[in-house]
Amino acid sequence: MTTLTPTRPGKGRPAVLRRGGPARYASALLLCLVLLVCALLASVMFGSQPTSLRAVLEVVTGDGESYTRTVVESRYPRTVLGLMAGLCLGVAGTLMQGITRNPLAEPGLLGINAGASAAIVAGTAYFGAAGQRETIWWALAGALLTGLVVHVIGTVGGGGGPVRLVLAGAVLSAVLAAFVQAVALSRPQVFDTYRYWVVGSLAGRGYDAFWAVLPFVAVGFVLALVLAPGLNAMAMGDDKAASLGISPVRVKGAGLLAATLLSAAATAAVGPIAFVGLAVPHVVRALVGADFRAQLLFTTLAGPVLLLFSDVVGRVVLRPQELMVGVVTAFVGAPALLFAVRRMRGAT
Repeated sequence: MTTLTPTRPGKGRPAVLRRGGPARYASALLLCLVLLVCALLASVMFGSQPTSLRAVLEVVTGDGESYTRTVVESRYPRTVLGLMAGLCLGVAGTLMQGITRNPLAEPGLLGINAGASAAIVAGTAYFGAAGQRETIWWALAGALLTGLVVHVIGTVGGGGGPVRLVLAGAVLSAVLAAFVQAVALSRPQVFDTYRYWVVGSLAGRGYDAFWAVLPFVAVGFVLALVLAPGLNAMAMGDDKAASLGISPVRVKGAGLLAATLLSAAATAAVGPIAFVGLAVPHVVRALVGADFRAQLLFTTLAGPVLLLFSDVVGRVVLRPQELMVGVVTAFVGAPALLFAVRRMRGAT
């Protein structure tokens, strides 16, 4: 856990670890913005056939040939979904690591991926769910329900703290994984649907997926921003937070709700994508320190950068075939995470 250094003693505010002053924050913000713009441009430039930057800019400004416009515009939906999913997973991972005080926490800790997978399998096998529109709603419902159950088991009744939450998520994930395997292996048509969704991909999905989950993303993101001061106070311990007028129980409950909404929305829209929620918070902390207000701001930029660049790599490395982004994120994110962990100071 990060060792916190007081910055404003006696001012009634929680102490947070800061890495440099305004100049460092400005430099980090500029870097993230530049990388995000590059990731967005790369996402609409590269595919089975690359498109030049000049041609992309002509399409964006309303010019360009008809064929080029069709190609570039066909890449817009996956770019928008990558932007949204990266934001959701990055912010959800930051919330989970802050609430549990576990640097290895990530959205899958709540059983979100397992719940969405189990719901899709159940909907396809027993209720005839088919098509992207129906599977999105099944995945969203399953993810939210699983997150709620894990929250109830892990927090109601007191005791255990973050350890109890982690155990509840692990147990429920194991049970749901067994259910998914049993049904998918016994019903080949269900396995085909599940296999397409479970890898995690931005391809083959349209704006319908984005609009379906947008309300959940908005609520979860606003709630996360509201909780940032409370998470800073809780970083010093529940007792200290309570002495500052912060309710640890309310902050944890609201934080888990926000993380569940965000990770459930991302999982329902693009499938389970691992590693983004784990790696991005570490990278951001290496840049801006432990202040959750800064972390949440920068993860909204760094999350999409990692996911969009991973998607571009997946399109290019096996051209004209495509490697699913859920596979690429582990290879792209692992070096970044190792670099960030080596730079962490005062960790135990």
